[in-house]
Amino acid sequence: MYFIASSIASSSKLPVSAPYTFSLKLPFLRENSGDYHVNPFLPGCPRIPLHVELRGYQKQAITSWFANNGRGTLKMATGSGKTITALAIAYELYKQIGLQVLLVVCPHRHLVAQWGRECEKFNLKPILAYENIRNWHSQMSVELYNLGSGYQKFLTVITTNLTLIGEGFQSQLKYFPLKTLIIGDEAHNLGAPRLEESLPRSVGLRLALSATPERYFDEEGTESLLEYFGPVLQPEFSLKDAIDQGALVHYLYYPVFVELTELESMNYLRLTKKIGRCLQNREIKETFSFEDMEGIKSLLIKRARLISSAENKLVALKHLMLNRLNTSHTLFYCSDGSQEGGNHSYQLEEVTKILGVELGYKISTYTARTSLPEREVLRKQFESGDLQGLVAIRCLDEGVDIPAIRTAVILSSSSNPRQFIQRRGRVLRPHPGKERATIFDMIVSPPDLDREAMEVERNLLRKELKRFVEFSNLADNAGEARMKLLNLQKRYSLLDI
Repeated sequence: MYFIASSIASSSKLPVSAPYTFSLKLPFLRENSGDYHVNPFLPGCPRIPLHVELRGYQKQAITSWFANNGRGTLKMATGSGKTITALAIAYELYKQIGLQVLLVVCPHRHLVAQWGRECEKFNLKPILAYENIRNWHSQMSVELYNLGSGYQKFLTVITTNLTLIGEGFQSQLKYFPLKTLIIGDEAHNLGAPRLEESLPRSVGLRLALSATPERYFDEEGTESLLEYFGPVLQPEFSLKDAIDQGALVHYLYYPVFVELTELESMNYLRLTKKIGRCLQNREIKETFSFEDMEGIKSLLIKRARLISSAENKLVALKHLMLNRLNTSHTLFYCSDGSQEGGNHSYQLEEVTKILGVELGYKISTYTARTSLPEREVLRKQFESGDLQGLVAIRCLDEGVDIPAIRTAVILSSSSNPRQFIQRRGRVLRPHPGKERATIFDMIVSPPDLDREAMEVERNLLRKELKRFVEFSNLADNAGEARMKLLNLQKRYSLLDI
């Protein structure tokens, strides 16, 4: 079976290339019993590791991408093997059309290192292009020259979003050959205007990876992202699919409801009413300006910060952990901002004090300021049990692989669906001896509201509560978890969720 890409660079912005013929008799589908494992490969050229055996859904994803002429977005659950799927595509392109360059773009430094380790398993010798330009710019220039001169067969470059938009990297993109594959990891980030504008238009082979490609409150950014990389391909691979097929472990889910203080309740009511008035104005106006949208986003962020940093979450944490002092492999997700937007590490500091000082629980913090070498040390100490827990902010949301996590205590319940999915999926990665995971999710109970704010709250709560209900339904203790959410559903007449 064959698919013809009449023009890999199908966009009008791109140069038209000669047609490529993609054979779907892929070696990893085992349709041919070729000896691709034992064929000699030059150093740095793609090959499939002997231990890799792709799952059925990974094979389907690869087939869909080829059928879409080398464009597309893979929407696959956190921990389901997006990286291996992408590298298998790179291998097949190398074998079929002589792919010359693999360019991987990641949102964070630690993901560059993580991709580097995976690429090495595929016989690649990646240039890690980030931070100091002196560390990579000259080497990349030389290897691009060698590639064009025929002295080198293949080049792998892994970079960060920040480095991509820099002048040093942009100046090199014009030398990338047509047979280049660009992979956007956690690609939802690349929908931001400056990043999307920096993506190379001359590269026709494009693959986006994300469990949540839709950008929160940014339809235009989502559209730009999918226009560049290509549409979300079928079949999508959900959290339920990942658990059913053994890509992620089963879990127990325990919602922990927390009340706001009197002052927090007053601020919550004030922000909710403001959001309601903005939304009402949006319905009245025929058009809705960028400034109006930014105003609503600002109010939603303030409200989310208030919820995430609610004072009584610390009380609930201490009560919970008093009965769990002999446990280990626990991750604590903290808010990244105080209610007033001041000390962004306030909750992290308080959680660290409660756990480490008051309860004697052996923990360490894991933040954006933690160096890459230190992160590796912490990961090993955590896996061995020398550290009972890690207290983290956002840096564990995307792509970080610490599968030894068995329990998560989520103090920061983000209203952003991407973070919701990322944080919970991060805990479900398989690991030796890990039969299932446990998640304690601190959910703020909205305070008593007047009639004006009640309907606004109901509309805002519907989407968020739907995610909690869906996550409860997938848990091994689904009945118990759903009963805890039932009162909130009744209170806001949301029993239809």
